[in-house]
Amino acid sequence: MIHRKLGNSELEVPVITFGAWAIGGWMWGGTDEEQAITAIRRAVELGVNAIDTAAVYGFGRSEEIVAKAVEPYRRDEILIFTKFGLRWDLDEHVEKQWASKNADGKAVTVKHCARADSIVYECEQSLRRLKTDYIDLYQQHWPDPGTPVAESMGALDKLLQQGKIRAAGVSNFNVEMLEEAVNAVDLASLQPPYSMVLRDAEQAELPWCIEHDVGVIAYSPLQRGLLTGKITEDYQFNGDDHRAGDPLFKGENLREVNAFLDEIRPIAEAYDATLAQLVINWTVHRPGVTGALVGARSPRQAEENARALDFTLTDEDTARINEKLEGLKLNR
Repeated sequence: MIHRKLGNSELEVPVITFGAWAIGGWMWGGTDEEQAITAIRRAVELGVNAIDTAAVYGFGRSEEIVAKAVEPYRRDEILIFTKFGLRWDLDEHVEKQWASKNADGKAVTVKHCARADSIVYECEQSLRRLKTDYIDLYQQHWPDPGTPVAESMGALDKLLQQGKIRAAGVSNFNVEMLEEAVNAVDLASLQPPYSMVLRDAEQAELPWCIEHDVGVIAYSPLQRGLLTGKITEDYQFNGDDHRAGDPLFKGENLREVNAFLDEIRPIAEAYDATLAQLVINWTVHRPGVTGALVGARSPRQAEENARALDFTLTDEDTARINEKLEGLKLNR
């Protein structure tokens, strides 16, 4: 597994990080805890020694599963990334909030809150669930319109000084927010959505991160499974799986994506690779990208992801993929 330095931090991260959103079950139609634990351990065996979770994933459950999965390892063998800023346990009204349901179908209100006092509280809760005394990378999950960026980053800076976190990051920030963030904390990384079919970050965020030596961990490089080639028009989503309402997974968009995947399938086959492996490989070699966050719900998926770097794309094949991408027309 290739490791790269994450921005100007001391962290050396694998180019593939295990994404632990789905194993929390929430918005993914439930979870199989035993399978999830086995998947994480198989990923670690293959060099994927960084795991990215968040407090809100499964409303704490993902962090608890991660803690169980990494129990056999020395703490310094594993990099644990988690996120704060989406509260489901907050009584007060905040500027941005939205309705959801937990795994039992009970109504839950998810609230964007990145106040300093809330960050300190959330950090303690995550440390407890993760059964550790420090977090390697602590990230603001989403912007909070009700809290100045400087306040949130100031709280992260204090956590750095206290040794409770090793590096500070943000997710889903635009350039204006990033500018505010770097003025208040030693910012290690940005986690933006980025995939073959969602390349908006190339316009501003990726160039900014290159210029300011901020690492980039791209999330949803497989576009939540869409780019694996396994989502057909008759695919059935279970329970609260959020993809059922995503326009990319429907109608002409889905047909367009699958036609594109059929065009690049011969490239994958030439490397004896799956479409998912080809997509991951392409992603981690994009300018400015430090690594990619890839989810897995089974040992087989974890193994497939980890072996996505077993081949080197030629410049010619990369150019062919990029040419095919230029012809991809999607309606969002």
